[in-house]
Amino acid sequence: MRKLTRLVKVKDVVIGGGNPITIQSMCNTKTDDVSKTIEQILSLEEAGCEIIRLAVPDIYAAKALSEIIPKVNIPVVADIHFDYRLALMAIENGVHKLRINPGNIGNKQNVAEVVKKALEYTIPIRIGVNSGSIEKDLLAKYGVCAKSMVLSAKKHIDILEDLGFYDICVSLKASNVPLSIEAYTLFAQQYDYPLHVGITEAGTFYKGTIKSSVGIGAILSRGIGDTIRVSLSDDPVKEVECSKYILQSLGLRNFGVEIISCPTCGRTNVDLIQLATKVEEYTKDFKHNIKIAVMGCVVNGPGEAREADIGIAGGKNEGIIFKKGKVVKKVAEDELFAAFIKELKEMLDF
Repeated sequence: MRKLTRLVKVKDVVIGGGNPITIQSMCNTKTDDVSKTIEQILSLEEAGCEIIRLAVPDIYAAKALSEIIPKVNIPVVADIHFDYRLALMAIENGVHKLRINPGNIGNKQNVAEVVKKALEYTIPIRIGVNSGSIEKDLLAKYGVCAKSMVLSAKKHIDILEDLGFYDICVSLKASNVPLSIEAYTLFAQQYDYPLHVGITEAGTFYKGTIKSSVGIGAILSRGIGDTIRVSLSDDPVKEVECSKYILQSLGLRNFGVEIISCPTCGRTNVDLIQLATKVEEYTKDFKHNIKIAVMGCVVNGPGEAREADIGIAGGKNEGIIFKKGKVVKKVAEDELFAAFIKELKEMLDF
């Protein structure tokens, strides 16, 4: 059961309240390079990104938002640190959400100005707590731990609530997976604000994907989380793809074809790795809600993969095609892929 959180609307995307967990990413272009930023956002939209965050480190980036936002379709979040005036500019230039920490953008009057503007334009604020940026007093008292991260979030939440602002999302990211899990769990026990989940600075594609999948997956499996972002030192499109696989593997979202394939062993007599790769590549853009199995032998074939809508099982120089656990065709190995595609097209009626 997912924890029921408050509803927060970001443009036309509603997060929290049991709505589908949304996929976020962040552009790695310079925001003031308008054409490149628009190009990247559009490619991320095509990949399945639903909310995009942009760094706004200076006035040039803040001004660029007015050119970028009308040319893209998904909600845009402005990521701002220290200078409250950039937050004001971002709102005026059409941003749909702010990512700030109220405690580090100046005195209470500055924060009050941002809150007033956010209320006027109905702009939510995400409080982003990272394990590497906990306030010095909390570090001195508790060190880097889940408690200090939640207390840091509380400080920022209290500032906004004291100003009558409740349109809040929160993230509590760490690069340490157990710490992240503990922090999100502790926060969810105390608050009902929607949570943006991620493992920060997860790393390069291979290791970062594993680290993010373990951390985000563990948090989501506890019913915690309303949006996610996989943080990779790679093309942001890969972040979106990884996010989709995480959500689909937990049964939280469906993004079309799911492929199951066995890891191969000494019983395998066909080139299963190549076959599975070809099937995956061929079906990668399919939107159909089906499960495909690519299995190496009859032991792992129709029996263990009987829940698949359609599948292949290899034999010695031949293979079988099955549907819902029942064999429908036996063909030579060199004809297996083509025969499978023919059966798949007939099943999907195209």
